[in-house]
Amino acid sequence: MTRRTFIKAAGAAGTGFVMYSYLPGGTLRALADIPGGTLAPVSVPKYRTPLLIPPVMPRAGVLTSPGGKPVDYYEISMRQLSQQILPEGMPATTVWGYGAVKSESRRGLLIHHAPSLTIEAKWGRPVRVKWINDLLDEQGRYLPHLLPVDPTLHWANPPGGTAGRDERPPFTETPGRYTGPVPMVTHVHGSVGVGDESDGYPEAWYLPAATDIPDDYATKGTWYDFFAGKASASFGATWGPGYATFQYPNTQRESTIWYHDHTLGMTRLNVYAGPAGFFLIRGGPAGDRAVLDVRTGKPAVLPGPAPRDGDSFPPNKTYYEIPLAVQDRSFNTDGSLFYPDTREFFDGVTGPYIPDSEFSPIWNPEFFGNMIMVNGNTWPFQVVEQRRYRLRFLNGCQSRFLILDFSDIPGVDVWQIGNEGGFLAAPVNLTAGYDNHLLLGPAERADVIVDFTNVPVGSYVLGNIGPDEPFGGGIPGEDFEPSDPESTGQVLELRVRPAVAPDPTTPPQYLVLPAITPLPPASTTRPLAMIEKSAVGAGEEGEPPEPIEIEGPVEAQLGNVIDRLPVSRPWAHEITDNPTRGSTEVWEFYNTTADAHPMHVHEVAFQVVDREELVLDEEGEVALPLRLSGSVTPPEAGESGFKDTVIAYPGQVTRLKAQFNNAGQFVWHCHIVEHEDNEMMRPYRIGPRQDRQPD
Repeated sequence: MTRRTFIKAAGAAGTGFVMYSYLPGGTLRALADIPGGTLAPVSVPKYRTPLLIPPVMPRAGVLTSPGGKPVDYYEISMRQLSQQILPEGMPATTVWGYGAVKSESRRGLLIHHAPSLTIEAKWGRPVRVKWINDLLDEQGRYLPHLLPVDPTLHWANPPGGTAGRDERPPFTETPGRYTGPVPMVTHVHGSVGVGDESDGYPEAWYLPAATDIPDDYATKGTWYDFFAGKASASFGATWGPGYATFQYPNTQRESTIWYHDHTLGMTRLNVYAGPAGFFLIRGGPAGDRAVLDVRTGKPAVLPGPAPRDGDSFPPNKTYYEIPLAVQDRSFNTDGSLFYPDTREFFDGVTGPYIPDSEFSPIWNPEFFGNMIMVNGNTWPFQVVEQRRYRLRFLNGCQSRFLILDFSDIPGVDVWQIGNEGGFLAAPVNLTAGYDNHLLLGPAERADVIVDFTNVPVGSYVLGNIGPDEPFGGGIPGEDFEPSDPESTGQVLELRVRPAVAPDPTTPPQYLVLPAITPLPPASTTRPLAMIEKSAVGAGEEGEPPEPIEIEGPVEAQLGNVIDRLPVSRPWAHEITDNPTRGSTEVWEFYNTTADAHPMHVHEVAFQVVDREELVLDEEGEVALPLRLSGSVTPPEAGESGFKDTVIAYPGQVTRLKAQFNNAGQFVWHCHIVEHEDNEMMRPYRIGPRQDRQPD
């Protein structure tokens, strides 16, 4: 039975990643109930836990730059901790989380949590962070990973030593999971104009300063020393064992960005373990004060307040601006996180594995947790008043596309006013024009005003009708089965109460958002490709199990389009994408797979230009050589302004325009993190090769 047969049997088209399972007798079906750990979603009570609204990360102090400019300074470590993610009365979960280790104020919260505290930044005022890898036990020994690390990928590879780090290591027999010290490097996702030394380059990782690291291990990535020298020269920072110090300029538009780990070949595991948090840039010419009320021409009033530095914890005030990190996870009955430890979990491939085939033994092409978590708790609740709220959504899932559904909240009025790059060109009424639905790919954000004024007092559920499987676009219920309504189809309970005071905020239909400055005309159009690489492995079906052949993905790849053909380029291939500093380019993402991919470009905020259908062959696959159909669609209303992540749909070319102003070495990649970790990431360079940079 070939992969083509599997795909047709599951009701999907093309050659994308499809999850399926066998029924007794060998019948194939698409997965509805998403498998996971030993803890079943139906056994977890919903809406028992109040929503945690992340407090503000305390500063360690204020530094003065060589030019006399103040710099907000933080010292933040990643630690292992026990956290009550499941409802009280159920076991706690061991996770990793970021947290401050030093505060200039006695009221500063020295709390590690997953997700972590929010970094509040002021427009135009740099933030400097000492990021510390503190994955150590009480005796200073390294802690192994909570999750199964596949050492057959192209990954950080500390056991390879200096000569073999950041490579795909060779094996003479199939290895087990890696259990050594864990590398980390933090990326502030959406930071524009940041120096490459501070961007969280995947090969700039570092191990904790543990007492028991084997002598033959590499303790830092290929680019660590080079970037340490740049940080010293650029802003006088020192790096050392177990830490690196990064600086963020915060000169972009006011926006919702976030931070998470970005280690080569391990991002999916490190982020799933917990470390991530919001980073909000406020102020500037495109900030809140630049939003006007069309009725008066004066500054509008947006819902607030949000948490502030020095607020008590738990808070003793009511917040009307709330960040919401929506993630999917699976658990075991002891409370531990579940993540697959075999490729068999995804599609039944039982081997042979590397080195006897191209299948990695542990890596799963995609992963869908069977429970939804918001701000670090499964299915929490939030009390809201009959008034307007500002909700900043982040899709922090591994592979899951969310379609947030407000339609079961009677009388609600939902408006999107911003995305990753700040305010939109104009408010978008999701209630009137989009059936109260909000689509978010992994890593996308949305700044939303939700008006509960006319919602009857009572309890309502924010739903999710995105699929429990890979997303390729389309309409829920017609083109794909929505999420399980008893589990992943539920996100958050909203308990509506009468307003305690008149609402002073401006109705969103009267908001005039800051003008969007168009980017200059492009000097270059760069055609780029998204490709899937497959192989044939062994599986079992029927009763008793009988051997069968299974065709399945072994890598998700990026590359270039050359002579109208997609040409894959692995991570280690030489740089092929090299914009001139100061240039404006149009990047074209030709998606030849059957998956939608959330494409993220580091260093820049871009404008979505359009999408165009590709010509398909008789079997519904992208025809080669690649041909454009001429059917062009403009960006969605929620894609206006600037973005850093865009959904590239299958069978289409997605075009974006960006200006590349800051020289250095950066990356672009798919933010389905399982894809990113296995070759769906490429380095790119702005400007010339740097003197003495690593090969």
